[in-house]
Amino acid sequence: MFRGFHFVPPDTKIDFVGMRTITWVVSALLTVVPIILVATVGLNFGIDFQGGTLIEIQTKEARADLAGIRSKISGLGIGEVQIQEFGAPNDVLIRIAAQPTEAEQQGSIAKVKQALGDGVEYRRVEVVGPTVSNELIAGGTIAVVVAMLGILIYVWFRFEWQFAVAAIASLIHDVTGTIGLYALLQLEFNLSSIAALLTIIGYSLNDKVVIFDRVRENLRKYKRMPLVALLDLSINETLSRTVLTHVTTFLALVPFLLVGGEAIFGFALAMCWGIVIGAYSSIFVASPLQLILGVRRDAFSVSAEPAKGRAGAPARA
Repeated sequence: MFRGFHFVPPDTKIDFVGMRTITWVVSALLTVVPIILVATVGLNFGIDFQGGTLIEIQTKEARADLAGIRSKISGLGIGEVQIQEFGAPNDVLIRIAAQPTEAEQQGSIAKVKQALGDGVEYRRVEVVGPTVSNELIAGGTIAVVVAMLGILIYVWFRFEWQFAVAAIASLIHDVTGTIGLYALLQLEFNLSSIAALLTIIGYSLNDKVVIFDRVRENLRKYKRMPLVALLDLSINETLSRTVLTHVTTFLALVPFLLVGGEAIFGFALAMCWGIVIGAYSSIFVASPLQLILGVRRDAFSVSAEPAKGRAGAPARA
């Protein structure tokens, strides 16, 4: 009789928590190094956060002449201009620094179009003023902070404060690790990057809650089992679900990463990295942190719950 395929053997007994000395060093590096990268190298803010004009063009030649385009635009007196390939060899992205007024911003676009003439196809023109960009930065930061606070409150009420603090600490680990990827590779950090961070937070939290729920069940079931062994048991019991969920999602994102084009490359890469680092933090960060925080067994004892009668029978009046 066919019993199905087990992605991870059901009797897996990996000593995850026993490796915490090594994994905490790795986790510290994944938290501290990104902060150093952001402070020294900085993020490559996109037009959403930096303000200015973004013009995407496609040349008629098989490969765009970036030097020729730069020579035509550099003498227009419109401030800093960045020119780079974008996707196909004949696709070019032109970034123009924010201008003092809206009229000058529109005038810079007209100057670029006049300089390039009819030899190119204009595929996209976006203008973001400095006021809007500042609002987007503030809004994106608030969105991430509010999401974290909401998660803290949710996990605290559903479990205990130790679980909530462990969840937030591991999610901060995921966020800083992903931001560090943007700083290291100088990927464009824009609104889609904020969307990627929020998605990673939600996805990673879902996995952590599953493991936390199994920890709570085992705390009720095994009264005398050492906490290290109990955490290892809980992680191993949910390992098949954790690996299978993350692998299937990762495989679904790979096509976007490989053939999705330059426009969503940064988002797809951040999501792929976030899935990997989220699985890592669920196993090696969130659960072992409960050892430091001191999870209380009596908080999940049967006596701590409201009376429900015995063996499922209704309580007597």
